[in-house]
Amino acid sequence: MKRILPALLMFFSLFIQAQEEKPEKYYSFDASYFYGSILEHNPDIAHLIDEHQEGFLLSVNRKTYGLEKWESRYNYPDFGYSFIYQNMKNQYLGENYSVYGHFSFYFLQRLLMFRIGQGIAYTTNPYDPDTNYQNNAYGTRLLSSTYLMGNIHKEKIVGGLGLNAGVTIIHYSNADMGSPNHSTNTFTFNVGLNYLLDHKEHPDYIPRGEEEKYTEPFHYNIAVRSGVNTSGVIGSPRLPFLTVSAYADKVLNHKSTLHGGAELFFSRSLEEFIRYQSIAFPQKGTSGDEDAKRVGLFLGHKLTFNKMSLITHLGYYAYYPYDDYVERVYNRMGLQRDFSKDWWASVTVRSHGANAEAVEFSIGYRL
Repeated sequence: MKRILPALLMFFSLFIQAQEEKPEKYYSFDASYFYGSILEHNPDIAHLIDEHQEGFLLSVNRKTYGLEKWESRYNYPDFGYSFIYQNMKNQYLGENYSVYGHFSFYFLQRLLMFRIGQGIAYTTNPYDPDTNYQNNAYGTRLLSSTYLMGNIHKEKIVGGLGLNAGVTIIHYSNADMGSPNHSTNTFTFNVGLNYLLDHKEHPDYIPRGEEEKYTEPFHYNIAVRSGVNTSGVIGSPRLPFLTVSAYADKVLNHKSTLHGGAELFFSRSLEEFIRYQSIAFPQKGTSGDEDAKRVGLFLGHKLTFNKMSLITHLGYYAYYPYDDYVERVYNRMGLQRDFSKDWWASVTVRSHGANAEAVEFSIGYRL
């Protein structure tokens, strides 16, 4: 759950798609009430868990019926926007308001729906060193948020009206763009209604049919990733970082592409952390002159939906002279948008296990 899949990129990509696509568009709406509890993934947030949380989720969905080939490859998913209101039922946490871009996938003759949403949340009562030092979960007012939903989903029970019920996990974090950042994960049960707009006008699903085998030769990519983060120490400043990546990709089919390569990391926050450790804890042996650069080797996968892709990487810092900062194994997850045959942009989160280090805004060129 310590992942952040970025809503702004998804919203922008969906807007661009709306301008480019000519086929008729079909929509549905759904609304759900949820009730649940914060999971104690870290004992440091135990004092923030008392009552059960509740709230509601609203969404608008663009339905797909196979009018484009990618839609049938994924069993005709939905995509759209969501809004979540959540009362955290804790005086230190306050309330959260979130907006998301989401994809919904269907299984078991479309009776089971799995949805993933990524977006931005506004929290009403973040950490403050004077007035709200108890809130060590949210160090900033703006947070990233991810939600995962698994529902029994039945449409058109009466006219265009249907029912849905299941479970949802909602995650809030700021990916070390401010400290503290212990985050929260809420497990909830949800129940609600869905409605197909103009339900009598929706077409039948176009059968997938037989698809030709598709592959491509190796390609090479250069990417520059940047953003700001903190060292994880409360009160530490937000400082920029820069990562330069070079990697090869191999397209296996219309859905899957494999990645493998290396990258060089420059981090002002790591430099600040080394300086802080040398002053605050001289007994640990940190001199302050240690090299803050890192070199990583990684393998990964790209799952493609039309011009959007889900990126997952697993890497290892082969060169890491100051290794008291984070673990040597890292992972990256996020969304990529292709703007042409050669150019792409992405927003990803680089983490070490459950500890997110940075949100990366990237631009890349594919040779």
